Amino acid sequence: MSGTAEGCARVAAVGDVHLDADVVGRYRPALEHLGEKADLLLLAGDLTRHGTPEEAACVAREFGGLPVPVVAILGNHDYHSDQQEAVSAVLQDAGLTVLECSGTVLTCNGVRVGIAGTKGFGGGFAGACSSEFGEPEMKAFSRHGRELAARFGSALAALDCDVRIALTHYAPVPETLLGEPLEIYPFLGSYHLAQAIDAAPGTALAVHGHAHAGSERGTTPGGVPVRNVAHPVIKQAYNVYQLSVSELLTPA
Repeated sequence: MSGTAEGCARVAAVGDVHLDADVVGRYRPALEHLGEKADLLLLAGDLTRHGTPEEAACVAREFGGLPVPVVAILGNHDYHSDQQEAVSAVLQDAGLTVLECSGTVLTCNGVRVGIAGTKGFGGGFAGACSSEFGEPEMKAFSRHGRELAARFGSALAALDCDVRIALTHYAPVPETLLGEPLEIYPFLGSYHLAQAIDAAPGTALAVHGHAHAGSERGTTPGGVPVRNVAHPVIKQAYNVYQLSVSELLTPA
């Protein structure tokens, strides 16, 4: 933690690494020195290509045994084979913390950093969103996103910490989707996530992935900085953001 003032925490983050046997080793060289640049690493989902335990073992090889704690969530790709519980188990066996509508608190350089995470779901944004009306399938789609966001919001608000981080796969705001076709915004994120983030006091940063052609920066209606850390967006092994107890966010 050399070069970091007391009361500040350096948060590295990346998502959408889509690992399988052909990709193992792509990120590890940059990760070996992560402890010199960051105090923790967030993985924002879509860690595998098809959500199999074998691919999860590749993620464990790439991101296990690092010099900083690793906190992860799963993405839609990690659910594809209906083996998400097995995928989570492989990652947790490798020492990663995997969240789903749950949270954890880490002390980094004197700062108690609380992280709550969820895959999240789609549904769209103000003025162009789904609703629980009509066919059972549409009501189920809309209800699933709303209920996940509510459970995630409860986990975020319950954290006993100095600063909060919201970790999702789906986007909470449309600004970080800029570059994606407008027609697919409802499948990339939901305003319910932003509402949950804004309702929790002391949320200093929201991190997500999923939108490969999106933009990095956005802000919730309540003023929380949002960062899209999908690998195709940040185009490097990870980005680092600096948090302080005063809730300021600056690039490290």
